Amino acid sequence: MDIAQRIATLNRIRRFSRLMDSAFRLPVIGVRFGLDPIIGLVPGAGDLVATGFSLYILYLATRFHLPGAVIRRMLFNIGLEAVVGTIPLFGDLFDAFYKSNIRNLALLEQYLQVAEPDLENADPLDLASTQKDVALQI
Repeated sequence: MDIAQRIATLNRIRRFSRLMDSAFRLPVIGVRFGLDPIIGLVPGAGDLVATGFSLYILYLATRFHLPGAVIRRMLFNIGLEAVVGTIPLFGDLFDAFYKSNIRNLALLEQYLQVAEPDLENADPLDLASTQKDVALQI
């Protein structure tokens, strides 16, 4: 993959991650959430569909030849959200606050900052953009 394709893939991952985890904001309290907890409200299939989107994001991330430790951490984030998400109501609240896709995006961006400094120089967006989102969650 050339640099333009890598940036396009990274931006696709960013868009999907933010759509799933932080696309909307509750006006009064300022809590951000995405489609993940909304899709999870559909009994049975909702959590399966949301997990499928998360696995697609992971598939896109593997194009960057991530080390096994990073992939395992990403799979853990997806698995935890998938398992806890199956609990009625509590799981949907957990999905809204845990944000596995944003966490995985932060892991990817941290890896890219170290492993591919040329990508950071060519990327017009802030490569560390999700680190602020993750810091706000913790």
